[in-house]
Amino acid sequence: MNRAFKPIWTGLLLALLCPVFAHADTIYLKNGRQIQGTNTLRQNGKVTFETSAGTMSVPEALVDRIVSGEPPIGPQKSASAAAAELSMAPPSSSDTAPTLRSIMRNGAIDQDVLAQIDAKASTHNADALIRAAEAESAASHFEMDRNNFSAALQHADRALGFAPDQAPLLLTVAYLHLRRGEYQSALDPLEKARRSDPDSSDIAKLTGWADYGLNRLAEAVAEWKRSQQQHPDPEVARALAKAQRDLDVENNYRENRSPHFDLHYYGAAAPELTHDVILALESDFDDISGALNYTPKQPISVTLYTNQLFQNITRAPSWAGALNDGRIRVPVQGLDHVSPELAHVLKHELTHSFINEKTHGHCPTWLQEGAAQWMEGRRTDQNSAAELLGMYDRHDEPSLSVLEPLWNNLQSGFARIAYDWSLAVVETIESTSPGDLERILDRLDEGAPPEDAVRAALHSTYADLNVATADYLRKLR
Repeated sequence: MNRAFKPIWTGLLLALLCPVFAHADTIYLKNGRQIQGTNTLRQNGKVTFETSAGTMSVPEALVDRIVSGEPPIGPQKSASAAAAELSMAPPSSSDTAPTLRSIMRNGAIDQDVLAQIDAKASTHNADALIRAAEAESAASHFEMDRNNFSAALQHADRALGFAPDQAPLLLTVAYLHLRRGEYQSALDPLEKARRSDPDSSDIAKLTGWADYGLNRLAEAVAEWKRSQQQHPDPEVARALAKAQRDLDVENNYRENRSPHFDLHYYGAAAPELTHDVILALESDFDDISGALNYTPKQPISVTLYTNQLFQNITRAPSWAGALNDGRIRVPVQGLDHVSPELAHVLKHELTHSFINEKTHGHCPTWLQEGAAQWMEGRRTDQNSAAELLGMYDRHDEPSLSVLEPLWNNLQSGFARIAYDWSLAVVETIESTSPGDLERILDRLDEGAPPEDAVRAALHSTYADLNVATADYLRKLR
């Protein structure tokens, strides 16, 4: 999900340094966030104010209202919900159960039966073509329900070959491309489907998803608004709100491009910083591509934020130092060059982009974070090794099987342990056989559950991997 957590003492230090606002202003943003500041001034389309971190400003278009006086006492909004990756349910389809039963054997698709059905369609008999399209479509939905999107897409493409004008098949193909992060590839079937059903809310819904993935925010907002007008949908409403927040902010951003990146940055960012960021990212791109034997097919979007705007827009957890939710989002306030810390953050987040696309979103978070730390150059030191071994010997080490569902809700103290253990596990894998990490990612892309992917590549269970990690750590003490 993200990169660097902030150490606990940093948060305490900031709290101690934070001034007590005797007559603070509360600045309410349209996205629901609140900012406390003093000496608030509206000028030249911006709202400028003083905070403990210095002078900050936000575009006036993002501000709902400003209330002078003491800030209200009350609960704050959750910071993690909006950072989740966009995911939508598949479009509705007809009942495939009867057809599916006819091509199943022992709980799996009978490929021989399916091949015989497809062969009969080669005569172009109308009934045979319909039968083949239905059979391949049923097989596609069977694999889709098991999150095996690669196999599901193969069956859906075959079904479309037998019935190229069927809008439900076109939507299924588009949806599977979207689940695989192949946004450009989704647009062609969506455009074909729109010719036959221009008012479909499902087509507008999926087209908005494709536009959002391609960083075409204005188009995504327009499509999702159209979808909502035709058929209100809570999923679309959430996606629309997220895209609208991004669009409101990025209307005040500038952009820069390179062969592999679309860079957006706030107007106050130093030009030399954006140039250096592009150079660093392009160098990292080559390194990671070689290490993972993979090259992303589409440009990667990167947005540089002031610190306050980063929290306002991303709503990331408080321990997050950066975020990757399909876009690399990094706070850079006060920087005029790529510092060593920023260089680590950029390479860490870029690793997430590679892994997400290579595995089509199937990589567990512990492996994501361990690999991203490894690629950025972090290594376990003696103090961390001793702390992790102490936890292991007390049977308190993080369990890989339970880390994944809990990761977004980690407290800052345990977040550090989770990151350290994940790094140590990846170090163990890399020290044993450098090619095993790539093999695990390949198995994940094929749809294997995480522990099955580890077992296929390493011939080890999660428990075996924890034991091997402890043995590796003992050598570092």
